[in-house]
Amino acid sequence: MNVANRRRHHARQHPEVARYLSIISYVFPSVPFKSMADPRTLTAEGKLSEEFAVPSHVEEVKGQMAAFAVQHRAAGHRVVLITSGGTKVPLESRTVRFLDNFSSGRRGASSAEYFLESGYAVIFLHRHRSLYPFTRLYSGINLLDSLQLESGKGGSVSDQVVVNQQALPNIAKILMRYQAVKKAGLLLPVEFSTLSEYLHLLKAAAQALSPIGSNAMFYLAAAVSDFYIPASDMPEHKIQSSNGPLQISMKMVPKMLSPLVKDWAPQAFVISFKLETDPSILLDRARRALATYRHQAVVANVLDTRRGYVVVVTPDTQAELVLTDEEASRDVEIEDRIVSNLTAAHSQFITQQG
Repeated sequence: MNVANRRRHHARQHPEVARYLSIISYVFPSVPFKSMADPRTLTAEGKLSEEFAVPSHVEEVKGQMAAFAVQHRAAGHRVVLITSGGTKVPLESRTVRFLDNFSSGRRGASSAEYFLESGYAVIFLHRHRSLYPFTRLYSGINLLDSLQLESGKGGSVSDQVVVNQQALPNIAKILMRYQAVKKAGLLLPVEFSTLSEYLHLLKAAAQALSPIGSNAMFYLAAAVSDFYIPASDMPEHKIQSSNGPLQISMKMVPKMLSPLVKDWAPQAFVISFKLETDPSILLDRARRALATYRHQAVVANVLDTRRGYVVVVTPDTQAELVLTDEEASRDVEIEDRIVSNLTAAHSQFITQQG
């Protein structure tokens, strides 16, 4: 259909815009009228396909995750996908500036350790350079300050390096745990950097774990951005400050929880997280999420107290998990309580699924 015929077709379908099109034709006779689908009609999965570039390695990683899930399910393990860290939203195509959030990945990394202790195999979908299981305990330590060169004969310095265990508390115990996990192949790390990578890898992970049904758990602890700038709206090069104050218009990130629960892994046990700064709205928002997405649990927490108090909300229950000051002083972590609660709920879920 040529340009003129397209315009006549749109005018017949939408009489209210016929006059507008005639003006456009007069002022810009060589400019085609472009018909675009209303973005509000796209599903979350449709928006993912239309507006977020697919990473080149996603199919390869999907195959690795699927093989990992099948292998460990055959060995009698349940498998949990843990998402961890924040998502980066670029402001330019050749990115210099981007929007981020405060998430360090602490909750996801520590939870991974407790799931491993509970007998799960773990796929750890984490932000590049966010905290990592086991090494997270030493994230604030300068590595070189914890190492020493061993003295040789006659006071000379040898090339043997030894660890200062005072600088790395409990390092022998942590190293033993890590090496046991690595030898058993129970931890599969998958890394992302941008929001687009995260969304596509989450879909790939859900589809990879779907074949193991209710033995799959999704522990969605990553702090995912609610807003983004489509690639088509980004400037290619660095935004120049000489152009004056910056005004940004952003779109809403599609909610991947809906297709994950309904389509990608419909038999899995799914946990989302809800973080608020206002305690008065926390539980209402958690219950609203459960009603909207129909998944199994929400871990609800408030920013200021998130390390010592959370509420695990399910359609039928509400469990407050609290650390006392004495427990906190002994380095007890709230993630231990969260994982214990959720592994028990997962067992009950599997039994109910038959």
